Amino acid sequence: MSSLQVLCSGLPLRPLPENRGRWPGVPHAPVRTPGLSPAEERFPQELVTYGGNGQVFSNWAQFWLTMSYLSKMTEEQTLVMYSGHPLGLFPSSPGAPRLIITNGMVIPNYSSRTEYEKLFALGVTMYGQMTAGSYCYIGPQGIVHGTVLTILNAGRRYLGIENLAGKVFVTSGLGGMSGAQAKAAVIVGCIAVIAEVDKAALVKRHQQGWLMEVTDSLDHCIERLREARKKKEVLSLGYHGNVVDLWERLVHELDTTGELLVDLGSDQTSCHNPFNGGYYPVQLGFTEAQSLLASNPAEFKDLVQESLRRHVSAINRLAKENFFFWDYGNAFLLEAQRAGADVEKKSANKTEFRYPSYVQHIMGDIFSQGFGPFRWVCTSGDPQDLAVTDQLATSVLENAIAEGVKTSVKLQYMDNVRWIREAAKHQLVVGSQARILYSDQKGRVAIAVAINQAIASGKVKAPVVLSRDHHDVSGTDSPFRETSNIYDGSAFCADMAVQNFVGDACRGATWVALHNGGGVGWGEVINGGFGLLLDGTPEAEQRARMMLSWDVSNGVARRCWSGNPKAYEIICQTMQENSGLEVTLPHQVAEEGILQQALRP
Repeated sequence: MSSLQVLCSGLPLRPLPENRGRWPGVPHAPVRTPGLSPAEERFPQELVTYGGNGQVFSNWAQFWLTMSYLSKMTEEQTLVMYSGHPLGLFPSSPGAPRLIITNGMVIPNYSSRTEYEKLFALGVTMYGQMTAGSYCYIGPQGIVHGTVLTILNAGRRYLGIENLAGKVFVTSGLGGMSGAQAKAAVIVGCIAVIAEVDKAALVKRHQQGWLMEVTDSLDHCIERLREARKKKEVLSLGYHGNVVDLWERLVHELDTTGELLVDLGSDQTSCHNPFNGGYYPVQLGFTEAQSLLASNPAEFKDLVQESLRRHVSAINRLAKENFFFWDYGNAFLLEAQRAGADVEKKSANKTEFRYPSYVQHIMGDIFSQGFGPFRWVCTSGDPQDLAVTDQLATSVLENAIAEGVKTSVKLQYMDNVRWIREAAKHQLVVGSQARILYSDQKGRVAIAVAINQAIASGKVKAPVVLSRDHHDVSGTDSPFRETSNIYDGSAFCADMAVQNFVGDACRGATWVALHNGGGVGWGEVINGGFGLLLDGTPEAEQRARMMLSWDVSNGVARRCWSGNPKAYEIICQTMQENSGLEVTLPHQVAEEGILQQALRP
């Protein structure tokens, strides 16, 4: 981009820009075969941000038009985005969102994977993942933070320890999202072995310093693993190869030597999109698999499903020992089940498998307390502004601890104070000067107010945009991930995410977004997000207080509705603090059925 003037100039029409095709040397999604007729074949240039197929726009024409609209927008207009397409600027009010985004809003009976491939290829819809299509993506920092908290809390739950030195975490994927696993392992102080079939992705992570070592030898991988365990080294080791080979080798070591070399395991391939390059079959090399995907998608699918069955078989063998596996919300267990793998759990509901999702066992209780991935971006682009906001956030959390909070809340605050300090040290900023941390409603509002006051006083030089991951307390209805620990039968309902989108828009959000798809795949989830501008004014503080309170309490109330006592306790406590009203406590709900009576029509 040569200048701001060029960005604002809109789409050049005379002549139209030439089609430059795919730029060589830049990672791309694999070539797909969506089955279009010759008349329908007008493939857009993909603008994939993360997750294999998560887009900001479907083509560059949409980008240029959007930039032009944004340069002309007034405070009495709202830009409407239909799945990457800028519909136009429409009259609204200063209190309305400046931008309203919807992605993938397909009629439910047509929201299938097959239909998506065709609609995507036509350019009429797109998969916005979570934060890609809602303009809230801040690079890999977000998933690094989430992975840090997941591994820390997995150690507490499964191993009963705080110190993960010498413990081994095995997983796969080193792409745009999953590459975070290597850095997270170093931050928590464990040993991680991460398999990756794409050498370019592995080399990139090694060159940027996120992977400490790389190897394409399983023998060396096992040897290095034993050495690191013995010395309790902190290690991130990238294995260039298929993770199924790695899991099967770990089984072989167990069966032949009696030594269990792994403590924790998961998977972060893009398994939400397994038949279009999100998961590669163990039977083929990377290049050979890509060729087969383009030439014979049906055979590729068969090999992927066979590979998934082998993958699960190896994990099942290890899980008979003191090894713990969880689904990381990428639809791994769901796709394994569809492939016929042995992941069934007896007498379980549709959202439960032999192994839990990380929400069910690790992060669910955190969500129920109102904690989730809150983030902000310093629009000045100045690292000093980010340093100031880091200090403000740390002070807010430390002051809350000093004033006295429940033990479970204190633990989360302390984890996030540690995170902010580690994040600065590990240089996790990519592009925008942004930070993410997990906080509850009280913490988010207090941090927002502190930042807004710092802007007003000049300590922070320019406005700051608040946002969050869609993967949050209220933002996502996803029965195989975010709402997998909802057991009242409503896990497949999407009222919460839609109400969050509308409620944020009504309470002062600068922009709002609602998506079909994200994380676990197209047709499997509805999710939404927001952006909220802090400019140092009292009005900005008022909007932040109102909108952030709703953005968290909506989801906590949902978990209360589903009969989750922890969530109900949080609501009771918040109501008491804010209004002084007496409220019914969780034990009374359980004993008297008061909540059920109150909710009955």
